Amino acid sequence: KDSYVPVENAKITVIQSGETKQTSIEKSEVTNSSGLTPNLELNAPPFEYSQNPSANLPYSLVDIKIEADGFLPVLVNGCQIYPDRVAYQKCELISEQSRLAKFGRQTEEIINIQPNRLVGNYPAKIEESPEKPLPPPSSGFVVLQEPVVPEFVVVHQGLPSDNSAPNYTVRYKDYIKNVASSEIFSTWPESTIRANVYAIISFTLNRIYTEWYRSKGKPFDITSSTAYDHAFSYGRNIYDNISAAVDDIFSTYMKRPGVKQPLLSQYCDGVKVQCPGWMTQWGSKYLGDEGKVPYEILTNFYGNDLDLVTADQVDGIPKSWPGYTLSNGSRGRDVRSIQTYLNRISDNYPAIPKVSVDGIYGADTERAVRVFQQVFTLPTSGNVDYATWYKISEIYVGVTGIAELRC
Repeated sequence: KDSYVPVENAKITVIQSGETKQTSIEKSEVTNSSGLTPNLELNAPPFEYSQNPSANLPYSLVDIKIEADGFLPVLVNGCQIYPDRVAYQKCELISEQSRLAKFGRQTEEIINIQPNRLVGNYPAKIEESPEKPLPPPSSGFVVLQEPVVPEFVVVHQGLPSDNSAPNYTVRYKDYIKNVASSEIFSTWPESTIRANVYAIISFTLNRIYTEWYRSKGKPFDITSSTAYDHAFSYGRNIYDNISAAVDDIFSTYMKRPGVKQPLLSQYCDGVKVQCPGWMTQWGSKYLGDEGKVPYEILTNFYGNDLDLVTADQVDGIPKSWPGYTLSNGSRGRDVRSIQTYLNRISDNYPAIPKVSVDGIYGADTERAVRVFQQVFTLPTSGNVDYATWYKISEIYVGVTGIAELRC
């Protein structure tokens, strides 16, 4: 289980190769007390390259090296940069004491980011029945009354039958952000991005709810094989708008009326592969261009008998969303809970100011929330909305269960 301890004074070196020496870029920054660097401006290809299928790569590539005293250096190859978007490269640092157990004598951790699915050479999805049989009582698996959003997802980085492939335990929201950043282009319309995120969420929660792999004796929830599941690239960068969309809708999934399990929402690109009855990624993009909202995009492909349902339970969260936004002037136990969480988080992230735990949402609490939102790349409203509530809860759980360091 991971934790949240920012690493200050880590040296971050970003290298972007160009066609000429003049178009090459090398920049270095040092992380602050929150483990962050300032935004760096880099070269990116024309916006138009990502708006229609093209032989031109829609993103540029940069390599990133992270170095900090007492930690194993990390090298990230192939971070993908789009025009007019902020790319976040989240990384974990392994202490020198822990290196031997995880990496042996390796002198640095190397992460190679895989190409986006729309431009890479990936196998097409193998068609499956959208409604899965649930594990029988004799299997020993518990079928829940309703789908629950898990705290973690165990991802198998390979084919289901490849027992040599590694398994990665990642936070559920981080998994969804990784897949969305791997499957579509972050320059697409907001409604298209949200429609694709709903499809990724629904498919993922179907795999978890039906115990699809675990009931077959597998020690994982889902794979990175596009023939069976989604593209997933361990350690890859994500994007500001995709991250914000996932934070807003991470617990909402599609289902058919009268059916408990989330829809196994299969899809394809619609250009290299055709898939009648499924969503096509490029088709969803063009509908977004037309101004269609996410539900209209989804029903265009999956039919009108489609419900969007928000799960009541989110695992690993000490207290569920109260159902309304907390803002300046709010009072009560929910405000007190947020104040308590922020004060504990500020022990690890000292840029977040301490507040009085009095149950009154005043200017000091608003300021602390705003700094929290800046540190964790949320819209800086100063209000505790749905996305901020669950992000504060997630970070609070992380800092109170410290296991390893991250930057």
